[in-house]
Amino acid sequence: MDYKIDGKDIIIKQTDFDLDDTLDCGQAFRWIKTDDNTYSGFYLNKPLVISCENKKDCLFRLHDTTEKDLLDTWTEYFDFNTDYSELKRRFCDDETMKYACEYAGGIRILKQDSWEALSSFIISQNNNIPRIKGIIGRLCEHYGGYPLHSDMKDETVESLGYLRSGFRAKYLVDAVTKISSGEIDLQKIARMPIDDARKALMTIKGVGPKVAECALLFGMYRVEAFPVDVWVKRVMQQWYPNGLPDCVKGYEGIAQQYLFHYIRTKKTAE
Repeated sequence: MDYKIDGKDIIIKQTDFDLDDTLDCGQAFRWIKTDDNTYSGFYLNKPLVISCENKKDCLFRLHDTTEKDLLDTWTEYFDFNTDYSELKRRFCDDETMKYACEYAGGIRILKQDSWEALSSFIISQNNNIPRIKGIIGRLCEHYGGYPLHSDMKDETVESLGYLRSGFRAKYLVDAVTKISSGEIDLQKIARMPIDDARKALMTIKGVGPKVAECALLFGMYRVEAFPVDVWVKRVMQQWYPNGLPDCVKGYEGIAQQYLFHYIRTKKTAE
């Protein structure tokens, strides 16, 4: 990543990055597209407006951003230090992965906060993206930003009624209770062997395999995690009935994002 300071903004040159592919693919729910080339959103409660300045030259403008914020927060959040060109070269040993990478080659994994990712994907269960964003928006409005789990320690199912989140409220309360008591330690889970981490997360009520995998992939950057929803089930049935190819081993979660976006958007438009 190359960058230069331009007044109060920073312009970066970053290959293998596309705002639509990354910010509107269902891995985070606090980004809003404000015009054809611009998104506004947050990491925790740090705001950012980011625009595509020149798609051909891979130039992006981070508005009203300091160099310190770029280096301390946004470089890590957008996973700019990972060589996605090399990952895609490796993935392209498989024909289907090659098509998926060529179709949406600008996807990057957002390295989110573990609590925000876990709670967001608890809210996402059996839900659509506009409604998920609405629930999270009401939560942030109530707290003046995305709350820490400690901020929510006195919440009950009844007190969360303003979220209009239905059955998901009791799961949020259980997650907060288990984390507050120390029964669940997200930092320790992030370092566990992957199968142990999955089991630990699934002791939270309402956290099944998909939510656990999403929490691991997007909230703990466990790129070997592989969330499976209805779309990914179709991928596996159609192209990988005998399992994923060896070329994605260790990076199944990143491969999943290419495959998920490919089958959900390109294949349904045909």
